[in-house]
Amino acid sequence: MTILDQIVDRTLARLREEPMDVEDVRSAARDQAAARTPFAFWTALSRDGINVISEIKSASPSAGSIVDAPDVEAIAREYKAGGAAAISIVTEPEFFRGSTTWIARAKAATGLPVIMKDFIVEPAQLMRGIAAGADAILLLASLLDARRIMDFIGLLEAYGCDALVEVHDEQELERAVEGGARLIGVNNRDLRSFNVDLGISERLGALMPPDKIRVAESGIRTRADVDRLRAAGFHAFLVGESLLRQNDRAAAVRTLVGE
Repeated sequence: MTILDQIVDRTLARLREEPMDVEDVRSAARDQAAARTPFAFWTALSRDGINVISEIKSASPSAGSIVDAPDVEAIAREYKAGGAAAISIVTEPEFFRGSTTWIARAKAATGLPVIMKDFIVEPAQLMRGIAAGADAILLLASLLDARRIMDFIGLLEAYGCDALVEVHDEQELERAVEGGARLIGVNNRDLRSFNVDLGISERLGALMPPDKIRVAESGIRTRADVDRLRAAGFHAFLVGESLLRQNDRAAAVRTLVGE
């Protein structure tokens, strides 16, 4: 069993153990939809220039502990000061030690759009993410077929939320396109082996329809990495561990953005 299999198994177990109060969550989701600017994440990544999505996470299976008990507000403000276009929050609680409560905290501290990253397998997770204030939610094409991707995108869009559909190979890219994804992220990290290769983005970027917002994810550490992936047609860059480990995170983002 791979780490990804283990994460999905634990996610399904938690969903069984933590039943959702449907009406309460729907009410909170409606309130969030009324308060947010619709599709703010897509808008932020559509602007000219280098759009960095700076990530907050406490740990990961590949890196171990990264930032114990992160000061979400302080980190988010550093990212904004450096010129980040958006913030990514990893909310998976066991393997990544995240929390959905971080979403509202990051938004309140910065006003930037926030994407929730988790291992989405059921609509209940989407509803909880919307209710928590997420402007976008990550969908993994490795876990969802094209029909499911389309259904999940439709649910999110009904609340003014974006979906970033993540792929790692040609088959997953085909599912994302067939599912109607407007934003497609290429994860350079194989979630089964955790090996990283920026060449994955270059290979899949050449196959993407030109009307998609392209997001390169994982393994991005330097401005040279950003320039390499921009040459492959990418519009946005999701960067986490390499920023979190910096003493001056604002300066680190600024280096990637080029300001």
